[in-house]
Amino acid sequence: MKLAKAALLLILVAAAVWAQVNAGEQKPEASLPFTMTKVATFNLPWRLAFLPDGRMLITEKVGPVWLVTQQGEKIQIENTPAAYVQGQNGMLGVFLSPKYATDQSIYLTYAEPGDYGGGLALARAKLVVSSTSARLENLQVLWRQLPKGRGGQEGAQIAFSPDGQYLFLTVGDRQRFTPAQDPNQPEGKILRLTLDGKPAPGNPNFGKTGAATIPLIDPPRDTEVAKTANVVSTYTFTDPNLTPAETWASGVRTPYGLAFSPTGELWELEHGPRGGDELNLIEKGKNYGWPLVSYGQNYNGVPIPNPDTRPDLTKPVIYWTPVIAPGNLMFYRGSKTFPQWNGNGFIGGMQTQTLTRIIFDGHGGAKTAERWSVGHRIRDVEEGPDGSLWMLEDANPGGLFHVTPK
Repeated sequence: MKLAKAALLLILVAAAVWAQVNAGEQKPEASLPFTMTKVATFNLPWRLAFLPDGRMLITEKVGPVWLVTQQGEKIQIENTPAAYVQGQNGMLGVFLSPKYATDQSIYLTYAEPGDYGGGLALARAKLVVSSTSARLENLQVLWRQLPKGRGGQEGAQIAFSPDGQYLFLTVGDRQRFTPAQDPNQPEGKILRLTLDGKPAPGNPNFGKTGAATIPLIDPPRDTEVAKTANVVSTYTFTDPNLTPAETWASGVRTPYGLAFSPTGELWELEHGPRGGDELNLIEKGKNYGWPLVSYGQNYNGVPIPNPDTRPDLTKPVIYWTPVIAPGNLMFYRGSKTFPQWNGNGFIGGMQTQTLTRIIFDGHGGAKTAERWSVGHRIRDVEEGPDGSLWMLEDANPGGLFHVTPK
């Protein structure tokens, strides 16, 4: 009995240590344990991905995708698709296929132009590279957001399942609010798809289809106005609406970060409105509350109910008020260069111009460690083949920085 009580006490103490916290007031460290070296500059760089040979693929929001050496030499990749560039829309993510060693394929996420605004697209193409050239071949759009329309915050992040069989795609709410809670619309969702962009078996509503006709609205002023927003147009699908079958989780806002931890947990990072950036543990079928609840307020000050008022909705593990405006989430893996960080997560902060280290307990808990002030709006941070870090700056010109130990 005494042993059982002791075990229970340990569990309760551990739960208290890893309890949900507001990390918004965290102060930066007095000094940096690393050196940042600017290697190249880009026009609003967004994401980077490493090739097996150590070169990088880097997207610019305004359209080009580049092949870049670690010395900063750049080759523009030919045959990239056209992007709708407006606000937070443009050429966004680049990701290597989990089968890259055999298929040399990459995935792109971008805002595809339309007659009225644009829509998120997921495409796959073969990357053909040499020492002096690079091009895409056989580009195929695997999934697209319909209808296209106005509004930013596409999300556009991909995480491949640890077994390499499926991909998870974040779709932002496009600042339209209400579609995030509409099961017939992909906005504000995390989708789970096959590598070919189809609904994945095992999804909560696999096999189900949605409404044949859905409304399109422009971004309203706030969450209250959104409830009665004017319908700009009505879209009718020519094929079945597969959104319910594609959806893994719902109620997210601006999901710019998505990554699997070394223990196999799926974590999502998103911008809140005026306050309330969130780090969420993503689990099958859960609703993360946007725009019904938030730890922030509308930009114009109109209140949003606090998450504690809706216990049926899943709360974030960490939130930030005031915001950091996170750029992405990545997990450090390995014992090279920064072995003390093995298994930790890293978040770039654009508003705060910081890099934050996150510790995960492997059981759904997370807490912040250091926050370093780096003097740049960090859009992306990734681990290189040698274990050093590489960061992209959200600016024009925006730097590519190599991060090494002091």
